[in-house]
Amino acid sequence: MLPSDPIILLSFLNTKLRDFYPSLDAFCKAEAADKATLCRAMAEIGYEYSAARNQFV
Repeated sequence: MLPSDPIILLSFLNTKLRDFYPSLDAFCKAEAADKATLCRAMAEIGYEYSAARNQFV
């Protein structure tokens, strides 16, 4: 289950991406998460996914 608080979700996602997954797509596939929903939630707090950095910035 993903954290519901957007700031905690940001930290959770970036940690998982850094430590376990080579891309957001790989994370979403492994965790059965909806990429569009995650990106929307992060955009609401001013972050977007950077494929080059493999993190939300």
